Amino acid sequence: MASLSFSSSLSTASPLQRVSFLPPRHQRKHHRSLPAIQSKIREIFMPALSSTMTEGKIVSWVKSEGDVLSKGESVVVVESDKADMDVETFYDGILAAIVVGEGETAPVGAAIGLLAENEQEIAEAKAKALAQSQGSAPPAPSPAKADAPAAPKSEPSAPPLPAVPAPADGPRKTVATPYAKKLAKQHKVDINKVVGTGPFGRITPEDVEKASGIAPSPAKNVAPPAAAPAPVVTAAAAAPSYPEIPGSTVVPFTTMQSAVSKNMVESLSVPTFRVGYPVTTDALDALYTKVKTKGVTMTALLAKAAAMALVQHPVVNSSCKDGKSFTYNSSINIAVAVAINGGLITPVLQDADKLDLYLLSQKWKELVEKARAKQLQPHEYNSGTFTLSNLGMFGVDRFDAILPPGQGAIMAVGASKPTVVADSDGFFSVKNKMLVNVTADHRIIYGADLAAFLQTFAKIIENPESLTM
Repeated sequence: MASLSFSSSLSTASPLQRVSFLPPRHQRKHHRSLPAIQSKIREIFMPALSSTMTEGKIVSWVKSEGDVLSKGESVVVVESDKADMDVETFYDGILAAIVVGEGETAPVGAAIGLLAENEQEIAEAKAKALAQSQGSAPPAPSPAKADAPAAPKSEPSAPPLPAVPAPADGPRKTVATPYAKKLAKQHKVDINKVVGTGPFGRITPEDVEKASGIAPSPAKNVAPPAAAPAPVVTAAAAAPSYPEIPGSTVVPFTTMQSAVSKNMVESLSVPTFRVGYPVTTDALDALYTKVKTKGVTMTALLAKAAAMALVQHPVVNSSCKDGKSFTYNSSINIAVAVAINGGLITPVLQDADKLDLYLLSQKWKELVEKARAKQLQPHEYNSGTFTLSNLGMFGVDRFDAILPPGQGAIMAVGASKPTVVADSDGFFSVKNKMLVNVTADHRIIYGADLAAFLQTFAKIIENPESLTM
């Protein structure tokens, strides 16, 4: 299983010392006679195992509280949005306290365990762990509750302002909006006798209309504006108000499923378009029959063909990460979608254009095994520059793929099926054809770019001898 080492240090001075760390240089000579007693309680924190990971889940603790640990030893297994990985310790010590238990989640960078240097520090570490678990959540609500009553008490002090409208009581000056004064003249209302409900007792048009006895009609006029935002609010609130189906069960997303959901939502912000292209596969099928006994898969053949085409069309291998520029990738890394238990992951065939077909196939088998065991390293799933999704192996003849965030294009490959075709002389024949659909970021890749790329890809597939060179 893959492993990473993550820990940080929290140093706390004993009561015998005035300062936590070394004193200033000009004071050090005065402290030389004092014993330097200092405890070091180190944190084992939640690592960032991928660029998209914001929190991790504790799968299992390899070690228990009180176990003696050596530097580089695995302590805990963490589930990221892509894989399960061992987390190692950088230091020797004792696992004094487990802060985040198995099955629980924690944000990246949060302490999940505490490491003590010796047995005397275990009690202090456990006290710190208890303070972290109790001090972070409960105290936060209590001040909030204390502040909450204060806010309502200040609000009752607000009504006295309308209740004692100085401008309205005193005949010195009547404050009214220009439109309110106009309405008062039209309806012959003494504006000095109207009680204003606006800020600081200001008389509003509604106050005048109410005084004249025609308040119901403006209420109807005001209703449409109020009704206008209402549909927007109800539309936004409509999502959680689906009717419940009797006997249904709600199952929360796993960490991986949450990451997939997040990526799919992010992809909606990218303007994409799709281009389809039929490719004759008779020659490719014949080559596959020859090489599959040597461990070559159809996925490896397609990935190799895509990589060779991308060499000639680098813009399709580019990406737009800031909305303002092209990023031309120097490497051609083909990410291939793989369905695994409870999610989807895209292992990456790095430098696919430079590897020969047999080495590429061997590498692909290793990646698939690691992906299904959730043991992929971050660089093995987050470094793709172009994605390939092959549902043709399941008999799907055509489909559209969703563009992954951070890439310029994704290719969806359908199944190869016998198709009746006519040649230039009008003679009919049956050939195997597959439909390839490419979804691309239209900010950097245009229709002509994809058309040229697909023509090159089709030529490689229809004359596949170059794939084995």
